[in-house]
Amino acid sequence: MTMLLEVKNLSVNYGKAKALKDVSFSVAKGEVLALIGANGAGKTTIMKSISGLVRPAAGEMWYKGKPLSKLPPYERVRLGIAHIPEGRRVFSALSIQQNLEVGAYTQENKRQVGEQLEKMYATFPILKERRRQPAGTLSGGQQQMLAIARALMSAPELLLMDEPSLGLSPLVVQEVSHIIREIAQGGTSIILVEQNALLALTIAARGYVIEVGSIVLEGAAPELLNNESLKEAYFGV
Repeated sequence: MTMLLEVKNLSVNYGKAKALKDVSFSVAKGEVLALIGANGAGKTTIMKSISGLVRPAAGEMWYKGKPLSKLPPYERVRLGIAHIPEGRRVFSALSIQQNLEVGAYTQENKRQVGEQLEKMYATFPILKERRRQPAGTLSGGQQQMLAIARALMSAPELLLMDEPSLGLSPLVVQEVSHIIREIAQGGTSIILVEQNALLALTIAARGYVIEVGSIVLEGAAPELLNNESLKEAYFGV
C-alpha cells in the first residue's frame, strides 16, 4: 500500500497549552481516514497542521515522500492538498462561480479550469442554477456543497474535510455523505474529521480516536464500530 501522507510525532502548542502530543498516522492513496473525538480533542488542529495554517512545535510530515512541514499553505495546495474548514467559510459577497474560480487559483491552464468548473456544475446542479448568486444567500447545506466544490477545483489528491455534517439537517447530511463517497470512489484520499463518529466510520476504511491531543485508539472502521467503549462514548448506545 502506497502512503500518500505520513505524520510522525506531531505536537502543537497554543501558548502553554498542548493541543497535540506526539500524534502519528498515515493515509494511503485512495483511502478515506476518519479522525473522531470530542469537541476540543485536537482534530481541527491536525487538519490545520497538514494544510499549513498551524505551525507544529515538533514532529514531521511527508507528502508523497517529500517533507511538508516547511512549505507555506499555497505550496501545499499546489502539491495536491485541499482543506475544507469547519464552518464552510465561503466568501459570502462573491458569487458562487467566483468562489469556485478562487478554488482554482493554483491552476494555470484555463482550459482545465473551465473543464473542472463544468465538472463541479454537473456534480452540484444547484450551484449551476444559482452560479450568479452571492454565496451568502445559500442555505447551510448548499454552502457546504459549495465549499466541497471549491476545494475540488484545485484537483486535489488529498482532501481534508473538517466537520462536513455540522449544522445540517439529517436529509442534507445523507446527501453530503453520498458526495463524500463519490469523491473517494474517484480515487481522492480523504481525511474526515467528524463529531458524528457513526457517520465517519461508515464512510471511512480506517479510523483514529483522538482524546486530549493524543491518539488513544486506531483500527479498521468495522472494528471501531463494534468497539463497546466507543459505542457508549460516541454512538449513544
